[in-house]
Amino acid sequence: MKKITGVAFALLALLLSSTVQAQVNYLKESKTDFDKHMQWFREAKYGMFIHFGLYSQLGGDYKGKPVEGYAEWIQAGADVPKEEYAKLIHTWNPAHFNADQIAQLAKDSGMKYIVLTTKHHEGFCLWDSEYTNYDIASTPMKGRDLVKELATACKKNGIRFGTYYSIIDWHHDSQYRNTEGKSGWDRWGQVAMKPKQKAAYIQYMKNQLKELIVKYDTDILWFDGDWVNWWDMAAGEELYQYLRELKPSLIINNRVAKRDQFKRDFGTPEQEHLSTKVDYDWEACYTLNNSWGYKRSDSSWKSPEDVNKKLTEINTQGGNLLLNIGPDGNGDVPAISKSILLKAATERKKAQ
Repeated sequence: MKKITGVAFALLALLLSSTVQAQVNYLKESKTDFDKHMQWFREAKYGMFIHFGLYSQLGGDYKGKPVEGYAEWIQAGADVPKEEYAKLIHTWNPAHFNADQIAQLAKDSGMKYIVLTTKHHEGFCLWDSEYTNYDIASTPMKGRDLVKELATACKKNGIRFGTYYSIIDWHHDSQYRNTEGKSGWDRWGQVAMKPKQKAAYIQYMKNQLKELIVKYDTDILWFDGDWVNWWDMAAGEELYQYLRELKPSLIINNRVAKRDQFKRDFGTPEQEHLSTKVDYDWEACYTLNNSWGYKRSDSSWKSPEDVNKKLTEINTQGGNLLLNIGPDGNGDVPAISKSILLKAATERKKAQ
């Protein structure tokens, strides 16, 4: 009888604990709690962004012709139907991807965290997701899990691990090319949502995001695509609350909602940075050349001096720098990217 009573009491305590946790409104977190929540991020100062996906094997060219714009936007730039673009899954084989070397590069460069594009706008997932076949398990890379490999390498090197996830999805059945668009941006950046499909898609997002939290213990969720017309503040705030309930320590960027209105947990100026201090946390993301994804024709590389100047300016104003690398179709990080990052780190050490 005592044993039964003890078990019942334990179950009741667990239920009450879960209820209390669910009642925490993370959107109205106290300043003290939020400061604790953001402490490691504020101290980190410098992180590595990695853009990698099906687009990486194209290198900015489609059917032998260069396509203007960011390499990871090539489906939009070349206006490729999703059925045709999806065939890339059969030839994507970045067998050289080496998570240990990438994590070591970040560490040697003075970076304290990494954010990997686990699902960009193209909709392809770098992990074997239970909720789609449009993922690594359907490629010649079946059997490998690049998200797990990098998460493990980060932990081994004392680096925080973050995952980028696009709100828009050019492959998902709920969305379709906007036929009213007059440009690649209008057609694909403002990808249309099918009637009555938004709720089902949000559930798909939640399912996948839970996978990233539960399977890989991601420290950061870095959203993008919030500009699309069918995404709104209410959906973003509800998603923020859901994710913080799953993992209270999770840090989430402001693009989970509408970036021009929402600043939690940190703002995200892109290819620019603030010149004065503000009353919220922020992180400026920059490319090393002019493209996020690997683009073989892009040779406009920043110098080590450029990198250090940006890092100093950003840190002085209270921000973090998230600096990008784009591995190629084989999974190799361009040698010049490695050289710039390491030389910049060496110059900073000399200046100390």
